[in-house]
Amino acid sequence: MSTRMRLLGLATLVLLTGCRAEPDVAAFPKAGRDAAPIVSDAYSTEDVRDRVGEFEAVVAAAGVKPGMSVADISAGEGYYTVRLAPLVGAKGRVLAQDIVPEVRDRLAQRVQREGLDNVAVRLGLPDDPKLPPASLDRIFLVHMYHEVTDPYAFLWHLTGGLKAGGEVIVVDADRPVKRHGIPPAQLKCELAGVGLTLDRFQRMPGGDSYFAAFRASGPRPAPGAIKPCREPAAP
Repeated sequence: MSTRMRLLGLATLVLLTGCRAEPDVAAFPKAGRDAAPIVSDAYSTEDVRDRVGEFEAVVAAAGVKPGMSVADISAGEGYYTVRLAPLVGAKGRVLAQDIVPEVRDRLAQRVQREGLDNVAVRLGLPDDPKLPPASLDRIFLVHMYHEVTDPYAFLWHLTGGLKAGGEVIVVDADRPVKRHGIPPAQLKCELAGVGLTLDRFQRMPGGDSYFAAFRASGPRPAPGAIKPCREPAAP
C-alpha cells in the first residue's frame, strides 16, 4: 500500500472515531426525583456572597492551586469564574459553562471586559456540559445540582472531563429538591451511580449549605449499567 493510501486510511479512521455518537439521553436511567426550576442566573448579589466568605472556604477545601484547569458549571453571571481565574493563574485554565445562550453571552462579555485571558466560555446542554475529555482538575457544581433534570446523563458526561485524580466539587443546600437543595445522602447515591465516591464533606458556616468533593473510584459504567436511586435516600 502506498504512503498516500495509508495516510488517507488513517485520516478516515480519525474522522470516524471523532464522529462516534455519544449515548442518547434515553439510554440513561430516569432521575426518579423532581428537579428544581431555574429561577435566576444569579444566586445572590456578589457583595453579599463576598461577605459570607463562601468562595474562599470552598476553594480552600477544594485545594485549588496555580496551574490547575477547572470548570465552573452553570456559571451564571460568573461569580466563581472571575474569582477562579486569578487563583489558577496564567498557566491555569477556567472553563465557564452555562446552558442558557443569553447568560453565556453576558458572561463572555464580562470575561472579555475584565481581560481574563485564561477563561473560555462554553454553551452546554442540560444533560451534557460539553467538557473536553480528561482535561480538568476540578469541576465545580455550585448551587446548581438540584436543577439538573437528567442527573445520570449529566454526571456521566461530566465525569468524562476529569483528569486522573481530578475532583467534582458540589456546593448545595441540605434541604428537599423542591426547595432548591439536595440532601447529602441523595447526592452521594446519585454520584455513586456513575462511579464517583465521596472523598470529603463539610458543612458551610451560616446556613444549611455544605461542601462535598467526589473522586472517580473506577471507570464510568455503561449508561445501561447505571444503578439509579429510585427514591430519595434517607437522611
